[in-house]
Amino acid sequence: MTLRWRIVALVAAATCAAVAAVGVLVHTASRDRELSQARDAARTTLDRAAHGYARTGGVQGSGAVLDAPGLPDGLRRLVRKGHQGTEFTTGPGGPAMWAARPADGQVLSVRVDLSTAMRDIGALDTNIVLAGLMTTAVVLPLGMLTAERMSRRLRLAAATARRIAAGDLDARISAATRPHDEIAEISGAVDSMAAALQERLLDEQRFTADVAHELRTPLMGLVTAAELLPPGEAAGYVSDRVRVLSTLVEDLLEISRLDAGAEQADLSPCPLAPVLDEAIAGTGLAARLRTGTAGDTGQRDGAEGPKVWTDPRRLTRIVANLVVNAHRHGREPVEVAMAADGRTVTVRDHGPGYPADLLEKGPQRFRTGVRERGRGHGLGLTIAAGQAQVLGATLEFGNAPDGGAVATLRLPEGPEPAPIQD
Repeated sequence: MTLRWRIVALVAAATCAAVAAVGVLVHTASRDRELSQARDAARTTLDRAAHGYARTGGVQGSGAVLDAPGLPDGLRRLVRKGHQGTEFTTGPGGPAMWAARPADGQVLSVRVDLSTAMRDIGALDTNIVLAGLMTTAVVLPLGMLTAERMSRRLRLAAATARRIAAGDLDARISAATRPHDEIAEISGAVDSMAAALQERLLDEQRFTADVAHELRTPLMGLVTAAELLPPGEAAGYVSDRVRVLSTLVEDLLEISRLDAGAEQADLSPCPLAPVLDEAIAGTGLAARLRTGTAGDTGQRDGAEGPKVWTDPRRLTRIVANLVVNAHRHGREPVEVAMAADGRTVTVRDHGPGYPADLLEKGPQRFRTGVRERGRGHGLGLTIAAGQAQVLGATLEFGNAPDGGAVATLRLPEGPEPAPIQD
């Protein structure tokens, strides 16, 4: 049950409980008052009849009866013991109040009919029930409206929190325009958290960009100096490390541009197969391309295959990063497959698969998920995911049932072709 319906149920239960309590109190008070008045009237009549009986020896015209046949047994036994008393009955003759006392070995009694009074109390009970139903009919919609407004505000806060978790750090609830209550405090806390998180991430992005830019100048000097070293094992080692450092700096700059939203895709229709060939060839690593046709071995007879609406440079970057990651953290053979729809590309290796943390949270920079700390800096998949977002594509990571990591890239559909005009 949602919070809205819980509040509605609580309001309904509270209203019904209040109406029931008021009804019981009014019913009890009214009944007790009628019985008390009837008891007083019966005693008064009985005392008057007793005085008349003592003077005249008769009860005619007094409203009393000697040894009345309908007298309750309990009251009759009480009188035989020499006491007087009253008793309320609801026998066949209807509700009545009896009063009796001994009179020369007989029982002198008075009966006060309460049929009209009990009917009035029944009518009062009916009116209380109707009033309770009317009150519930008025209060319940107000409770539903209040609960709906509270539920809407809470859903807005939850939706904004999910947008922030998904990366939209500009999302805000704007709690300042809301009533000042506990929900407004939660909304304000979420907005403050989002603002602080955004500021910290912006500081991190600026720091990363500044470091990458500052490293670029001395790095170019290192590249030049490495080229001037005399050939040898040491020179080769230095050149290799300088190349790795240069790649890292370029990756940091690319991530900074992606974080800042400065990347814009240059979309155009292009054949997918040549782009995949170029991406594989650019890595210098072995990977088998499958076009989704049964028995396909990657050899084509000059046909370029289906075209997709994408940015070839960015698509090449994505596929190349996935292939490099597959070789670095997986095992051969590495397969690049193009689905029959022409818009889905999968890159698979036959290694241990992606770690659970990556599958749950996605790629994270400077976290490779492997024990070998020296094998990569964890930026390849982060860049691939960022470039896929620029293309409007989706990049999903999973593990094959028979082992191996599988990255699936789904490219968006192209625009509808314009109609041909005569």
